Amino acid sequence: MHLHLYIGSASSEFLFDLALFNNNGNYLGIEIRERLVKTAKLKVREREINNLYFVYGNAHNILNDFHSKFIIENVKSISFNFPDPWFKKRHYKRRIIQPEFINILSNSMQTGSLIFIKTDVKELFEYMNHTILANLNFKKIDKEDFNYSDSFNPNKVQTNREKYVEVNKLDIFDSIYIKI
Repeated sequence: MHLHLYIGSASSEFLFDLALFNNNGNYLGIEIRERLVKTAKLKVREREINNLYFVYGNAHNILNDFHSKFIIENVKSISFNFPDPWFKKRHYKRRIIQPEFINILSNSMQTGSLIFIKTDVKELFEYMNHTILANLNFKKIDKEDFNYSDSFNPNKVQTNREKYVEVNKLDIFDSIYIKI
């Protein structure tokens, strides 16, 4: 069974849509804002969804914790969709994708596991792309050759931000990386 991790999930209608459309997968959202996680967990119970889970906390700390080893060892894919760009240079350290975090993923994820990134901020995309590719255990996949039907998102469900960006005819920058 596929376990997909969505880091920075907020209350995530995206994950709800994925879980409802694809009951062959399991979905775990990690969010740093406790209020959003509480709301999401209530919705999971109300809708009686059995393949969707949310965790409150800092993703770096959660995945670096010994007790979370089971999660990271069973993750088949991770997505970072439209993360906060933290535009000011002095705030770059707050960005979710950091070299240390990618190293944790690199040391823990199984070979063949995937990372998906997506943003509408070109500078942030370039930063994330560079940070991931600086780790020699990841390589970029040509999206044209990628089979989405075998992925965590076989129906190509879109996030709310992605829908907004498309309606407003803005650019979306995205990439897929595989653990080698």
